[in-house]
Amino acid sequence: MAAGPAKTTAAVATAAASAVFQSNQELTRLARSGQLAAARRLFDGMPRRNTVTYNAMLSALARQGRLDEARRLFDGMPRRNTVSWNAMIAACSDHGRVADARQLFDAMPGRDEFSWTLMVSCYARGGELELAREFFDEMVERDIASWNLMLEGFVRAGDPDSASSFFAKIESPNVVSWVTLLNGYCRAGRIDDARELFDKMPERNVVSWNVMLDGYVRFSHMEEAYKLFMEIPDRNSISWTTIISGLARAGKLKEAKDLLDKMPFNNVAAKTALMHGYLQSKMVDEARQIFYGMEVRDTVCWNTMISGYVQCGMLDDASVLFQKMPNKDIVSWNTMIAGYAQNGLFVEALHHFMLMRRETMRADWSTYASCLSACASLAALQVGRQFHGLVVRSGHINDSFAGNALISSYAKCGRILEARQVFDEMSCPDIVSWNALIDGYASNGHGTEAISLFREMKANSVKPDEVTFVAILSACSHAGLIDEGLEFFNCLTIEYSLKPVAEHYACMVDLLGRAGRLNEAFKLVQGMQIQATAGVWGALLGACRLHKNHELARFAAEKLFLLEPHQTSNYVLLSNINAEAGKWEEAEKTRVSIQEKGVHKPPGLAGST
Repeated sequence: MAAGPAKTTAAVATAAASAVFQSNQELTRLARSGQLAAARRLFDGMPRRNTVTYNAMLSALARQGRLDEARRLFDGMPRRNTVSWNAMIAACSDHGRVADARQLFDAMPGRDEFSWTLMVSCYARGGELELAREFFDEMVERDIASWNLMLEGFVRAGDPDSASSFFAKIESPNVVSWVTLLNGYCRAGRIDDARELFDKMPERNVVSWNVMLDGYVRFSHMEEAYKLFMEIPDRNSISWTTIISGLARAGKLKEAKDLLDKMPFNNVAAKTALMHGYLQSKMVDEARQIFYGMEVRDTVCWNTMISGYVQCGMLDDASVLFQKMPNKDIVSWNTMIAGYAQNGLFVEALHHFMLMRRETMRADWSTYASCLSACASLAALQVGRQFHGLVVRSGHINDSFAGNALISSYAKCGRILEARQVFDEMSCPDIVSWNALIDGYASNGHGTEAISLFREMKANSVKPDEVTFVAILSACSHAGLIDEGLEFFNCLTIEYSLKPVAEHYACMVDLLGRAGRLNEAFKLVQGMQIQATAGVWGALLGACRLHKNHELARFAAEKLFLLEPHQTSNYVLLSNINAEAGKWEEAEKTRVSIQEKGVHKPPGLAGST
């Protein structure tokens, strides 16, 4: 009689265990398919849960980046096993929370080989190779996975020599080991070393072939890349996309198109790569033909075509395609906003920002940079200030791109103190930040402040570049600081070994010319190591008019006419110089030459001074 209740209890327990097992399976399925909300509802509704249940939910939360929620679940688990601890350590490692991973590892009651491997991976991926090596050396047993993780750490750090030395210590490297070192050589541009290693590989899979192919393509060894591609025994879509992309980037569009026609896969990425190559070469019709011939298009494909239209100045076509685009991302919006801003349609750029906000698309630093540029060009100070507030609230204030755009925006609106405040609040201003503020001081007539900032820049061990010197020489020119300008021009070549470009010479000619030192300015032009541009001769011509040096003006004008035969202002300027000197015949000749050369002179310019 006693056997009956016992059997019933066992049956109930078995049924309960079976229910938990089935629920765990469904929970795992939902988690792996990304249905986190459904997985959570199932978890919360389960009358019984075991450690497997908790581990499945823990992994699901971690996979979706919900680390804080995962940690609360972990802390509330009635029982934890090694899988629970490892899942939490892996989650922290995957999301860069190295300190949390270490704290969990130290608190873990029983560690297995995988626990140690996770910490090696955590430190190696975070670039902390010394700590990764310490954990690796302390491991009692090391499998090939742990060796490969350390090897990958050296490769990630851009240290192929250390990677090579470490590789030599692996007793039985597998194909992953070989491919990891091969990738390290390729990423470092050591293509000969990569090929030597590739030829020594005892076993090659399609990944190893593709890594070698990508190395050739990345460093423009296209002949070798094409030859290797033809040798690949089992090409996959990555092989085809890599070679087609490389040929397109190298301008070998016919070869790329021939391969695309032979490709056995219907690969969107390869077609997009060729489309991009056509657009870079302004071959819009060919790009359009590929785009509209595609049965399936991804977001990158749409963005590439829109960006191509923008780069070719075809904003109407870009706008039409943008409106048709089914799923716009931040790149799509940024392309249109930047396109309008760069083509002078500043109001349209800001309008698209408002449309983007209505779509609840979140702006990034690129969005704010383009909008601030538009505000600066419109001298829309109040709108610019509103964008400043958005940048602060969105957390992009420490992003150099957004910060630099703010500096330029305030400077162009004449609010140099506010530009300086933004600069001072930046956590780590880069060379562009310094250049933007120096240029802001220069364009607002604060030459002394520009020079002071330049010296502050040097004191902070920030190396000036060519753009810096254009800004500082321009500041000296507008402020009439001749000695300082000469000092900086010499500093450019002597102290920093930079080669002066046309803009530097134009600034110096303008500086000397404004001061009436026309002979020195002319000698500087004659001694240029590069061909003088229209900007250089234009600066000299303007100085000649200012100081009434008619002979030198004629010489400079003739040079300008050769470089810019259809630029009306050059002819008008020379005509006015001759008229001011009372040389009416020559002034009339210049006006006649305007008509003979087919130069269209705007009304009101004749005789203007």
